[in-house]
Amino acid sequence: MAPHSATPPAPTAPRRTAVPGITPPVPAAHRAPTASRAAAVSRSAAAAAAWRERDRLPRYWFANRLVLTLSGQRPVHTLLGHALPAAYDQLIELAPRAPLRPAGERATAPLVRRCGEYQPRHGVIEAFARITSGDRLTALAFRLELGADARWRCAAIDLGPLA
Repeated sequence: MAPHSATPPAPTAPRRTAVPGITPPVPAAHRAPTASRAAAVSRSAAAAAAWRERDRLPRYWFANRLVLTLSGQRPVHTLLGHALPAAYDQLIELAPRAPLRPAGERATAPLVRRCGEYQPRHGVIEAFARITSGDRLTALAFRLELGADARWRCAAIDLGPLA
């Protein structure tokens, strides 16, 4: 006879009886990924990588920072080292009015949809950006100049006529 143990036996899961013709559901953790799900994940990962790469370009980087500042989401001084004095003065004048702030309570935050550039000469980028906020579309133009320290700085900003 075996000695009596002081620890109770481990609990077991309740047994399920199989019903003929019905297969029990397989938990999500045990399902094999389908080809379509794997392809969708692959496409979204590729799209996210493309967006990250795009945002590293100087024109997109500045467009995103300008949108954050001109919509009131970031203070002007975050662009202090990234703007030449004339452009920084323009930002100081524009920022309190927050011309890119979303209109209405339920409007979405502004987003840079597309940003193009023209390079009139080496070290100068004249860029334009299409900014969306809900159903509103706004244009933003700015000029970037390459400094002696190999850093891009904003030299001018234009939002066009403001309402």
